[in-house]
Amino acid sequence: MKRVMIVGQPGSGKSTLARRIGEKTGLPVIHMDAAVHWKPGWVERPRSEKIMRALEIEQRETWVFEGNMSSTYDHRLSRADTLIVLDLPLRLRVWRVFKRTILSYGSSRQDLPENCPEHLTFEFYKWIWDTRHVQREKQRSLIDQAGAHVTTHLLESRREVDYFLKNLSQT
Repeated sequence: MKRVMIVGQPGSGKSTLARRIGEKTGLPVIHMDAAVHWKPGWVERPRSEKIMRALEIEQRETWVFEGNMSSTYDHRLSRADTLIVLDLPLRLRVWRVFKRTILSYGSSRQDLPENCPEHLTFEFYKWIWDTRHVQREKQRSLIDQAGAHVTTHLLESRREVDYFLKNLSQT
């Protein structure tokens, strides 16, 4: 395991899983939101810059790269040796997003750039709702697209995530 691609919808636990894999393996962890998508102050990078940054990261020798920029899925998957698709229930994901918002309200999480304080927005919850089916299908389809060189994991519950982490040294 040298290059781990983690995808999942908001609140699925991508950042937490990436950190825990990094702790267990020593692999460098890259958070899409911090390294690619956002600049400090919730300033979104232009699409072309985001793609360039993601492709540069994907060229590195080792990484645990979590995030959902689908425009680079194909390239990232071609470089990955491990794919993890987190597909947890909507109700749990929305609860997690709400909980992290409340617990981190007004401060920046470690998987975001500085000066990106957590805040409640109706638009984000609406986006979670509106994209729940399309994003789920797109992310699950990556399992079928993965080449023979990619070990795939579809994790659909907290229990499956815990089991994966417990047995990580054996994978």
